[in-house]
Amino acid sequence: MKRIRILAFLLSFMILVSCTLINRSTTTEDLTSTMTTEQTTTTETSTMTTTEQTATTETSTTTTEEQNTTTTEDEWSDYYADAYGKTGDALKSALHNIIDDHTELTYDEVKYALRDTDEDPVNPNNVILFYTGRTQSKNEFGGDVDDWNREHVWAKSHGDFGKTMGAGTDLHHIKPTDASVNNSRGNKDFDYGGSLHNECIILKCKTDSDSWEPDDEVKGDVARMMFYMAVRYEGDSGEVDLELNDSVNNNSAPYIGRISVLLEWHQLDPVSDFEMNRNNIIYEDYQHNRNPFIDHPEWVNLIWNN
Repeated sequence: MKRIRILAFLLSFMILVSCTLINRSTTTEDLTSTMTTEQTTTTETSTMTTTEQTATTETSTTTTEEQNTTTTEDEWSDYYADAYGKTGDALKSALHNIIDDHTELTYDEVKYALRDTDEDPVNPNNVILFYTGRTQSKNEFGGDVDDWNREHVWAKSHGDFGKTMGAGTDLHHIKPTDASVNNSRGNKDFDYGGSLHNECIILKCKTDSDSWEPDDEVKGDVARMMFYMAVRYEGDSGEVDLELNDSVNNNSAPYIGRISVLLEWHQLDPVSDFEMNRNNIIYEDYQHNRNPFIDHPEWVNLIWNN
């Protein structure tokens, strides 16, 4: 009997130990499962947070880009307020009223102003010469072969305004140019073709008996100057009335051609940083008016291709 009791006790003890071990194993598995679930949840939360941060960054970038675009588009909104929403002659008239009555310079003052408007950004002691692209000392002004002088891009004989204050001294169409190249251009209208000029080495320019073709790099500059002049000078207040046509050999008539070519050049050569900076200097420091076709190139087509 005693032996039977001992065996029964041992059997009960072994059953109790086995149950305890099973419970502990189950608890460990549950704990491990719970920890794994928590880690997965934490990882997912972290991923979501990173995604949200990325989305926030992208949204911030987009917002910044939109602000920059708005700033660029609206920078001169007050200045051009009366021109928005107009086309054709109505737009041309509105722009004329905006840029009219600018501060006028004397012909001598133009010489010194060009040293600012066309300063070489790499060498502030020099100016960059139009048509040739050559950089030259600001002090080498004159009429000798390698000097620079004042070029009226709207030739001053086209309308016979000469050097008078107004059209004859308007910085928006006067550029520093090699003296002999200026002489070769003379009062020729703008068109394609001709032979290369031997002094147009950096920038290539061509000429024939009745026309002048600048390099591709400044074709748009020429076109936008001509568009400005045709809007700024409308014959009021005793000023000359300048217009564009599609001819060459305009001579002393108040016209410059060819408008079809100028429209092409405007598209071919978009506004450059140098051109925009020049527009700003003329506005802020000298004439206090702007070339609207530098600020709003799209207005060209709204007036002449409408």
